[in-house]
Amino acid sequence: MAPSDSGGGPLSFIKSIYALDTIDTRFTTPSGVPYRRRQNETDGNGKREDDDKPGLGLLERTTTATSTTSGGGTTESGIQAETLRTKWGTPEFYLYYLIVGIAVPYMFWIAYDVSRPSDPRYRRYEPWLSEGWIPGRKIDLSDFQYGNLRRNLPVMGLLLIFHPLGRQLWNFIFPIRQQQTRGNTPISGRSSPFQRSPTPTPEAADARLRQRTSYDFTFAIIFLIILHGFSAAKILFILALNYKIGTALPKKYVPATTWIFNLVVLFANELCDGYKFRNIAVVLTGGSPPPGEVPNLLVSFGTWLDSYRGLQPKWAVLFNITILRLISFNLDYYWSLDRRSGSPIEKKQLDPANLSERDRVAISANRDDYTFTNYVAYAIYAPLYLTGPILTFNDYISQCRYKPATIETARTIKYAIRFALVLLSMEIILHYDYVGAITKARPIWSSYTPAQISLLSFFNLHIIWLKLLVPWRLFRLWSLVDGIDPPENMIRCVSNNYSTLSFWRSWHRSYYRWLLRYIYIPLGGTNFRTWVGAARSMVTYLTVFTFVALWHDIKMRLLIWGWLIVFFFLPEIVAGYLFPRKKWESKPVQYRMLCAAGGVLNVLMMISANLVGFAVGLDGLETIIRGVLREWNGLIFILIASGTLFVGIQVMFEIRSSELRKGINLKC
Repeated sequence: MAPSDSGGGPLSFIKSIYALDTIDTRFTTPSGVPYRRRQNETDGNGKREDDDKPGLGLLERTTTATSTTSGGGTTESGIQAETLRTKWGTPEFYLYYLIVGIAVPYMFWIAYDVSRPSDPRYRRYEPWLSEGWIPGRKIDLSDFQYGNLRRNLPVMGLLLIFHPLGRQLWNFIFPIRQQQTRGNTPISGRSSPFQRSPTPTPEAADARLRQRTSYDFTFAIIFLIILHGFSAAKILFILALNYKIGTALPKKYVPATTWIFNLVVLFANELCDGYKFRNIAVVLTGGSPPPGEVPNLLVSFGTWLDSYRGLQPKWAVLFNITILRLISFNLDYYWSLDRRSGSPIEKKQLDPANLSERDRVAISANRDDYTFTNYVAYAIYAPLYLTGPILTFNDYISQCRYKPATIETARTIKYAIRFALVLLSMEIILHYDYVGAITKARPIWSSYTPAQISLLSFFNLHIIWLKLLVPWRLFRLWSLVDGIDPPENMIRCVSNNYSTLSFWRSWHRSYYRWLLRYIYIPLGGTNFRTWVGAARSMVTYLTVFTFVALWHDIKMRLLIWGWLIVFFFLPEIVAGYLFPRKKWESKPVQYRMLCAAGGVLNVLMMISANLVGFAVGLDGLETIIRGVLREWNGLIFILIASGTLFVGIQVMFEIRSSELRKGINLKC
């Protein structure tokens, strides 16, 4: 359902900007239901279908807790009634509003107070600051990733405009010849009450696919050369090898060889520093020339090739996201070989122009769609090449063949406004909270109070969240403008999470879904009904998060982070068995309080793990913990902070309950 502006006026427009449907229609449309059908539903049933998900989740709040009466009907359980009853206007929540109203401004004040020039430690981290655009304030651009993105924003903005315009020019030069349609009748021959526009014939759809992928392929080659210079040849060589593995090897060898090859590339890219041409020439010629001797022609030529490295010389750092697409192509092609005669679309009598997201991902592309041109167009699709979000090959081909119904001009404009607001938030925070600079300057943590240490660490994670959210939203916006609808990567604010298991469904969601499809489900998922199943499930989790850690970067602190995450799953899983939901049906309030207490522990563990992986490392976390607990006032602060988190988690529960009352269950 498109965001509604019913009622008119600026308040209605602002409300529609912050609607879940504005961010991604996947949040309000079940994955197994076509968007057009959902858009035209009149029965008011907003219940979402269950998605595949790992783990158990003590803190899940679902709408399935009902009991059957003797007459065959259903009655609400105690917890079900507790979930469906709004609490926003209760005395309990008025108390929570008071606590939140005091705590949140105080948290921002503490981070701001240590970021003022009057702070005695200011001179220590001032070299990490840059001139800002807010009068009287400098800006913290100590984070290389965000600083680099910020410098290149004008170029990215031009690409966002001229890449789609280039497609329009391409379409004018190479128009689609076949425009035949079949009225309101799907290709399957069955009428559909949800058709809004004529369904293209298979010939017209194939022509649209060729038109789009030919432009994507051509632009990809040019884009690679501008971005990486002569190193574009290295990328295309890796792509060609992977394509041969996926399409030329005997079927039974494809999965294992694909994984081995891409893992080797992942390590080799790091260890060989992007395979400099000069180093390759030295190996081919038998070694480096002695000092003072003129290098041979091949080595000199390699040095010259290295001199033009494009706008982004570190192509190997950016290639990790492309590896996911290479694996996706090979495995999607491998699974397509299992398809028997006849199209699943015809067998299920589906409208190919109105497939659900689940069908777009699961139904294999046509056999002749797995061409090298389509493969390169997908793997180097410009809007998603640098950071994602990640789209499977099947989904990409389906959206190229038929324009997604989810892309609407009004929604895209509102999404652009949301991106601008996120960017503005990041800029304001970096002007007033110098968390990154303080951390980079190797602070003497003993000079900070426990509250300052804790909240600097807490805001450090929020800045990490924002620095990832900004590029993911930017490049998804570019993709939407271009006519491709990838998944939204961030569902909730990093502060709006209380479950270790559910957290990973909302953080880098397209990667989470990729892991489900290509690693988690093929390994058998999880099953904690028996001890053997539980042990195998933990091995599955370890395998998944070991890959996640190595994929991010080949560093020990990230491996420790991945293993810590799996270890921190255990308390929530065990608690799910010790305190089963069904035993608390008659005590819904007590169960909610118990869940909130468990949520506090989860939040503290997630903060610790992410500080290790993406901020200060294991030694830094140890120093921070010692700094917080060195005195009694540190313990008092931890107790107060835990109480505040408890209140915040109650608000998180009610946010999810409000979504359930609207028929939305994000499962996170």
